[in-house]
Parts: sequence; structure tokens; C-alpha cells
Amino acid sequence: MRIVKPRSKMPAAKVALLLGASALLLAACSEPAPGGRQAALPAPDVQPAPLAIPAVTPSSSPVGQAIDKAQWGTQLTPDQMRALLIRTQVLLSRAHFSPGVIDGTDGDNLKDAVLHYEAANGLPADGKLDQQVFERLAADSGPVMTDYVIAEADVKGPFVETIPTDYKEMAALDRLAFTSPAELLAEKFHMDEVLLKALNPNADFGAVGTRILVAAPGPETLPAAVTLVQVDKAKRQVRAYSQDGRLVASYPATIGSSDMPTPAGEWAVNMVAFDPTWNYDPSKLNFGDKSAGKLTIKPGPNNPVGAVWIDLTKDTYGIHGAPEPRLVGKTASHGCVRLTNWDARQLASAVSKGTKVVFVGTPQAAPAKT
Repeated sequence: MRIVKPRSKMPAAKVALLLGASALLLAACSEPAPGGRQAALPAPDVQPAPLAIPAVTPSSSPVGQAIDKAQWGTQLTPDQMRALLIRTQVLLSRAHFSPGVIDGTDGDNLKDAVLHYEAANGLPADGKLDQQVFERLAADSGPVMTDYVIAEADVKGPFVETIPTDYKEMAALDRLAFTSPAELLAEKFHMDEVLLKALNPNADFGAVGTRILVAAPGPETLPAAVTLVQVDKAKRQVRAYSQDGRLVASYPATIGSSDMPTPAGEWAVNMVAFDPTWNYDPSKLNFGDKSAGKLTIKPGPNNPVGAVWIDLTKDTYGIHGAPEPRLVGKTASHGCVRLTNWDARQLASAVSKGTKVVFVGTPQAAPAKT
């Protein structure tokens, strides 16, 4: 495997973090016993640039303007409630308390994001979206929706028709790419694809020059370096703390099930890899069609470990991205900690080799594994 020399201007800690990723094979998301899925990592010498997000300007769309003007109320129509929830989700995302995918619906991910936002801002921490919480969020008066003109880079692909569930069929693909420009654009703006299409019912997402309405979730970087990551298995949340003990971010997470549990105890970040390859080794895990033998599954946002892999000093475990953001926090994994691709990128950009990772809580019963 090729090792690329780091650029001299890169911080030493980040050089060690990424250089380690280029030199080793990692295991991902297996049972607690030794072995598991191997993630063969590329050899980057710098962290890749985040997806380009345009400058936020108010939308010309009446729907976008209505969302920007959404206000707290107890007697709202369904459209007003959806607008309120979209605005709240975007503002929480901009404050680094992720609701996961922006979908305009209520749910546990939104409640947990509100809970952590309350705790970090000296408000009663009950997880309830009330007038006090909303007005504090709305102090960020910038537009939460904006217009975006689809560019050549958004439509050129390559795309794949479908993402198979069979690992052997996955291994036959050149890349676990997006399935369409709509999926790419939804992920680019942290949105559920269903919501993106609902807000743009007549849009041709494959046509360069098409103007669409999208969320403006803010930068993909945190305001401070992260020195402690706490994985709460009971709440299915990942929390990030700065050196002075401040809670700087929280993310909904998919964690392990009772038969493939997420680990306990205190560990640390070992290395970070972007766009990782996933190696399926049936001799070291207890899921999948073992008759297929060892398989190498190429990188891509729909790779089983998503777009980012944060390796831990606990052998075979990591924090990583996810191919289906709408399921994050709502299903069980094979043992690792799964975030949306954008949340995983944000966390990965703020940790260093040696960043402490502590697992707390007892997992709650969860739906079927994915």
C-alpha cells in the first residue's frame, strides 16, 4: 500500500492521524471477539475539502420564505408545523446539535438535539421544543433556506442504478457511489431526499442550471478541537467536548444490538480515514453470506462504513459514516457507532490521534440490525 508523505504545513497531530490511516488495515463493526470487517484505507496526505456549500442568501421561493419566517405557535396548520420543524432542524444543525437528516418531522433525533442544545445553553434540559428554546435558536436570524443552481459537478456522476444488499454484488461495483443527482444533492445539504423532492416538485435534478430550494445547515467544521468523545449507548448519541469541558456538538448515532454490542469503557482515536474501502472477511464475523468468501467493497458514500472511518484503539471498532442517513439513530448496527456522513466528517475534522472516546450507558432495545 502506497504511503504519501505529509505536507509540511499540516499540524503534526493530524499528520500522524492520517498517515496512520494510510499505512494500516483496520477492522470495522464486528462482534467483540477478535477479528471483524476489515476497512482497507486509502493514503491521503491531507483531509479532503468538504462539499462546497454556497453563500447563504434568502430564497426567492415563497415556500423558502415561509420556512425562514416560521414562528413558534401551538395552533399551527400542518404546513406551518412542517416549516417550523425544518427551521428548527436547520438552526440546530448550524449550532452543532445535529438532528440527523433534515426532514421536517418530529422524532427522537430532534428531541435529543433539543435536549443537548438546552443543556449547553443553560436552559431546562427536557428535550421539548418550546417557545423559549425556539426563540433562543432563532437568535440566529440568517435564512435557513436558500436557492441553489445545480452545477455540472452535481450531475456528472458516476452514479449507480441501485445499491445492492448482497455483499458479493456490492463488491462487483467500481464505486459505492450515489444513485442519482437527487441523492447527492440531498446529502450535500443534509436533507432527506423525500423532503428535497417535496420542496421542489417540478425540478429536474439531473439538469445543469436548475434552480432548487435547499437547506442551509452551515459549515462542516466545529468551533473548537475535540478532546473527549462520549458515546451514550442508552440515548444513541455521540457528544463532543472541547478541552475546557464545553459540549461543542452532539450527533444521533446508530449503535450495536444486544448480540453485537457496542463496546464499553474508555478508548481513544487511533486514526482517521476518508473514503475508506471495506473488506468483508466471513471468517471473522457472524453476518452476511459466508459462502461468498472474502470480498473487497470499494469506497463511496454508500459504502457500508460511509464516507469516513474514525478508528479506535479498541480493536475492530470505529465511528463511521452511513449509507442511509434517514436510518441513523433508528436501527441497530453490527457493533460500531454510525453517524450521518456529514456528522462523521465534522467530528473527524475535530479529533486527533489520542482523543479520548468513552462509552457510557446501557443500550436500549432497538429495531432490526442494518
